[in-house]
Amino acid sequence: MNCLLIFDHLNDVVHMKYNEEFLNHMNDFSLEQEFISLGSRMSQLDDNIIMQCFSPIITSHRIMNCQFGNSYNYVKCEGNLVIYFEEYMGYLFVAISDKKEEYMKKFTNLCVTVVRYLCGPDVYQLKVDTKKSTLMDKLIDGWMNLDSNDQAIHVEAVEQLTVNPDLTSTTIQILRESVDHLISQIECKKIHALVLVQNKFLSLYSSPTAKELSSTDIVFLTILSHSTLPEKTESETISDNISSHQILLAGPEGNPKCLPHVVHINPLSNGINLLYLLEIGNPAVAASLYETFCHLHIMQQVQIQRDKEILQPAFENLDLANRKLNDSLKKNKNSAIELSHKQLVKKWEVIKKKYQEYLKSTSEEALLRAETLGLGFLENLKELLGLTSVDDSVLISSTKYIKQVATSVGHKLDMFEDFFKAKGMKNFSFGSRYSLTINKYLEEFPGLVHFLYIDRNTHRITTPTLDFTTQEGLFNKKKIWFMIDFARKYLQKGCMQLMWKDTTFHYAYFIWFEDNSGAPLKPSIFPNQILSLPGILCEDFYQKLKGICFPKMQISKIRCYELFCLHLGLVTASCVLEQNRRLAATISELRGHPSQATDFL
Repeated sequence: MNCLLIFDHLNDVVHMKYNEEFLNHMNDFSLEQEFISLGSRMSQLDDNIIMQCFSPIITSHRIMNCQFGNSYNYVKCEGNLVIYFEEYMGYLFVAISDKKEEYMKKFTNLCVTVVRYLCGPDVYQLKVDTKKSTLMDKLIDGWMNLDSNDQAIHVEAVEQLTVNPDLTSTTIQILRESVDHLISQIECKKIHALVLVQNKFLSLYSSPTAKELSSTDIVFLTILSHSTLPEKTESETISDNISSHQILLAGPEGNPKCLPHVVHINPLSNGINLLYLLEIGNPAVAASLYETFCHLHIMQQVQIQRDKEILQPAFENLDLANRKLNDSLKKNKNSAIELSHKQLVKKWEVIKKKYQEYLKSTSEEALLRAETLGLGFLENLKELLGLTSVDDSVLISSTKYIKQVATSVGHKLDMFEDFFKAKGMKNFSFGSRYSLTINKYLEEFPGLVHFLYIDRNTHRITTPTLDFTTQEGLFNKKKIWFMIDFARKYLQKGCMQLMWKDTTFHYAYFIWFEDNSGAPLKPSIFPNQILSLPGILCEDFYQKLKGICFPKMQISKIRCYELFCLHLGLVTASCVLEQNRRLAATISELRGHPSQATDFL
C-alpha cells in the first residue's frame, strides 16, 4: 500500500497519487466512518473525504511545527503503516506506506525534489496544470523503478559510460556541431547536448555561455529520460517519439535553484537518448525570485509565533531578497512583466511599513494586516514566476530544429550504436576478459564480490555492472542494496568507517577526505547528530558534511570519496581493509585521478 498526498495551507488537496490497495483501504475506512453510503464504492479518491480523514493530523503537525517549532517527521499506525511528513514552501507532503521510515523519508524528499524541478516554488501548479501533475506521477514511478534496479540512481550519482578517448572525442565533436547549428537557427544561445545510454552518462557538450550542468541535474535528467519515453518503440523515427518539457534546473553547486530550461528528449534508438536543454528567461531573475519565495515562506512561519527576536531577521532577509528581485527586474522590457513588477513593488511597500510598525510597537493589528497583504504579494510572485520561467514559444519553435539536428546526430552515431548498447549493458564487469584492468581486479582482490567507488566531488560512480538474470545475481543485488542502505543509515549519524559481516558476506564502507594534492585530511570535527539523507537530489549531503567536518577550510579545497565493498564471508577483516586501500588507489588511477595511499582506519 502506498499513497502521496499534497496539502496547501488550508488543508485542501493539491495532488494525489495512490495505488489500488490504498484506494480499497480508503473505501473500507470511508464506509466504516459513514463517509460513503452502504453498497457504494469510490472509483477514485474524493478530495473532501481525504480532507475529512487527514485534516486533524495535518493541523496537529502544522501547530507543532509553526507555533512550537517541534514538529514530528512520521507517525506509526496499525499494521506497520507509516505516515511520513515533509514540508516545502508551505505545502505539506504526506506519504503513506508500510515500508521502513528511512525509505519513506527518501521517497518524500524525492517527491519534493520532483515538484521543485517541475514547478519551482509554486506547488499549486500541480492543481491547475494536468500535464505537470501527470509528469510528476511518471517521474515518481520512474524513480521507484530505477532506485530499485540501478546502483547509480540508488546512491544518487552519475555512472560514466567507459569508452576509449577517440570515441569520446568524436561524440563530443558531433554534439558540438549540432549545438552550433541549433544556435544559428534559433534565438537561444545557451544550449546543452547530452547523450545517455541505458541510463548511463556518455557525453555532454555545452555552449560557451551556458551555465554549468550540475551532477544533480544530470541525475534528474536521467530519471526524466527513463520516465517519459517508452522502453521499446516500433519506430526510430525521432519525430514520433520526441518528448519535450519545461523544467527548472538546480544549476551549478552553491547557486540558488530554479533555472528555467526547455528540455527535448530524443530517442536515437532503444536505450540511447539524446537530450537538448535550452536555457530560457533570466537566471538572475529566476534566482532572486526563488530566494524571495523562500524568505516569504519563512516569514509566514515565524510570524505565527509572535516573537520579535525571530521575526526581525526574517523580515530583514525578506526585504533584502525583494531588493535583489527588484534590481534583477529593472532592465526587463516585457510589458506584462513590468506591470506585474510594479504591482509587486507597491504591495511590498505597504507590507514593509506594517512589519516595521509591528517591530516598533508590537501592534497586533499591524502584523495581521501584513499577514493578509502577504497573500496578495505571494500571488504576485507566482505571476512573475510564470511570466519569467515559462516560454511556450521557445518550446514550440525549437522542436522543428531539434528534430533535424537529432536526426543528423543519430546518423553520425549509428555506426557506434551496437558498441554503446553493449557497453551500457556491461559497462564495467569482473567477468570481462577484454581488459587488463579488469583482470587485475580478478587476480589481485580474491574474495571481492562487488564494490561501488564514488567520487563525491563530481558525483561519478565506478562499479561493476550487475546481472539480474540469475538467482545468484538477484541474491547479490539484495545484499548490495542492504549494504548501501545500512552504511548510509550510520553515515547520517556521523559514522564514516564501517565493517560488519553476516553468514554469507563481509561488508565494508568508508568515506574519506583529501586535499587538492591527494593528501589525506582528518576531520577536525566528527558529527554525532543525525544529518540529512545522504545524496544530492534534495540537497548535497556531502557539501554539508565537508562544512561540518572542516569548519575552517574552504569547501572547494576538500575532496570527498566513498567506497562500498562486498567480500565473501571467509575473507578476514585485515584482508578486507588492505584490499580496500589498494582498490581505492587503483580505481583512482583507472579514472585518471591518482590518489595517495588512503588511511581508512
